[in-house]
Amino acid sequence: MNNILSKKPLIISGPCSAESRQQTIETCCQLAQSGRVDVLRAGIWKPRTKPGSFEGVGSIGLEWLAEAKRLTGLPIATEVATSKHVEQAIKYDVDVLWIGARTSINPFSVQELADALRGANVTVLIKNPMAPDVNLWQGAVERIINAGIKNVGLIHRGFASYNCEFRNNPMWHIAIEMKRRMADIPMICDPSHICGNRDKIALVAQKSSDLNYDGLMIESHISPDKALSDAEQQLTPQELIQILDQIKWRDTNFSSEKYTEILEVMRSEIDQIDSELINLISHRMKITDQIGEIKRQNNVAILQSDRWNQIIERLLNQTDRSTLSEDFLISLLEIIHLESIRRQTNIMNNQ
Repeated sequence: MNNILSKKPLIISGPCSAESRQQTIETCCQLAQSGRVDVLRAGIWKPRTKPGSFEGVGSIGLEWLAEAKRLTGLPIATEVATSKHVEQAIKYDVDVLWIGARTSINPFSVQELADALRGANVTVLIKNPMAPDVNLWQGAVERIINAGIKNVGLIHRGFASYNCEFRNNPMWHIAIEMKRRMADIPMICDPSHICGNRDKIALVAQKSSDLNYDGLMIESHISPDKALSDAEQQLTPQELIQILDQIKWRDTNFSSEKYTEILEVMRSEIDQIDSELINLISHRMKITDQIGEIKRQNNVAILQSDRWNQIIERLLNQTDRSTLSEDFLISLLEIIHLESIRRQTNIMNNQ
């Protein structure tokens, strides 16, 4: 089997769920006729948060996917969550299997799938776990690789959040760290699940391109508003093509000598600033340790809320908001503050 993941950008699309033969075949055929989709997808088993809602058609949907593959010549993909799912998907010659976020969060479940996949000639994609834990994500990937699967990829679909403009918080920094750790493994973005609605899909898709992702998985349905699952986040095939046509896929390398020279000068400047920042933070922590010792000697509480509020207010007032947003500044200060508290706590405990 050719390595599907070698295509860039790799575009995977199809309905959230296979609901009927007509809906599955028609959606897949329209996507294939566009010439813009590389892999056709459909959910077959769809356990929901609460029982009673549509939970997928089961293995009969694999027959519809297999028929779509015969009609279009395109490879097909579906999600697997149990060893039985793996067995049935392989029986129907599914080319790409993905492990969902509800499964990748559980090492026991991932290991069950790894054992079932051992020796299989399929491509396996691993979605980030629901929890924002890069080690958990990396561990899931390593279990699949250890099972002998040669073609492995990543899907960034966002993380569970209860206070975010998206359905699932993208937390781009975690995906970037995963790309750094596993640089040889392709990563695609799933804007459908990050957004939870079709209005922001184009924005998130472009963002992933800007960050040099290797492709996209976007849900498409011939009648999205009538979909039995995740209707709000699905696009018609025509809407999908419009978005794909708008995306600017960024070059990772540029041979212009002038560009290279300018970039090297600016990178050197950033390297120097980074060194100075680390030295300044290190010096700040030394002073923090001294303050912690004074607090210990005088039996003073570590956390001084008034002082912390004063620091936040002062720095917010003196910072140019056109260069540093309030959210970024507060996040940065909180990291420094937590490390200061940790160090002073150690000093108190070592008295």
